[in-house]
Amino acid sequence: MIEISGVSMSFEQAKSDTGSFTALNNISITIPEGCIYGFLGSNGAGKSTLMRMICGVYKTDVGSIKIDGEEVFDNPNAKGKIFFVNDETIQYSTYTLKDLKNYYAGYYEQFSPEIFDRLTSKIGLPQNKRMSTFSKGMKRQAVVIAALACRTKYLMLDEAFDGLDPAMRKIIKAMIVDELIDRDATLIVSSHNITEINELCDRAMLLHKGNLIFADEIDEIKSGFCKIQIAYADHAVTREEMQQYGINIMQFSALGSVAQVIAKGAGQDMIAMLSSTKPVILETVPLTLEEIFIYELEVRGYGTDILKED
Repeated sequence: MIEISGVSMSFEQAKSDTGSFTALNNISITIPEGCIYGFLGSNGAGKSTLMRMICGVYKTDVGSIKIDGEEVFDNPNAKGKIFFVNDETIQYSTYTLKDLKNYYAGYYEQFSPEIFDRLTSKIGLPQNKRMSTFSKGMKRQAVVIAALACRTKYLMLDEAFDGLDPAMRKIIKAMIVDELIDRDATLIVSSHNITEINELCDRAMLLHKGNLIFADEIDEIKSGFCKIQIAYADHAVTREEMQQYGINIMQFSALGSVAQVIAKGAGQDMIAMLSSTKPVILETVPLTLEEIFIYELEVRGYGTDILKED
């Protein structure tokens, strides 16, 4: 497994600024073997920084990151277990696919030329052209295939599906899952497409301004939030009334006598608690992962100043 324990990281600000910028603040998560783990977060939340720390590019200021019990920074053995596909491909511009294959074959002992050739042929990538002539999506396909051919135990993809059309996204995702299942490998993927994370991953975490908001199995995350619709025959529901009943409110709105409450907690528990107050309308609706993302960031003020200006 990958163990991230109490990790913090700061960067010095530009000369025009003062002090340092905290990219990550006391992050602790465990990524079990064989899972597909989604990294979610607002822009600049620290997802890419954490990924670079996991593969040993950055050294932690505080805390530790271990792969299978070994500290990853400055440790070739631990680094050899993980492949990181970042969101840039410019470094491969002068390479042909043959160059790309030979490059990674020289670094990864388990590299499989057969997997590389089979998958590049399946996708139909041009074999003899430099990657500078490839589209953004084609470059991304080539690097992901190289990552799969390296046959590492852990694979990290930072916005790996960016630039792919919907049909190719489906093909690449299926290709990744098939190859990883064959060897029970672990996939860590970041994406701004939350629906994609929901479909692909079994676990996820959310970062905002370098802080960890939650990290759990996706089903468990969803079960911890719900939307309540409630109304009484003799009075309008207020936010204060719901708080008195012990509802952990993230957002409250009312239309006529019917109130809608976005709340933290198990829906069945809140139904049981509110039923005793004799409402004429009471129902709960589960939230999607995207709705949870939005409400968790809204309650922390993300984007509210911009919306007020508009």
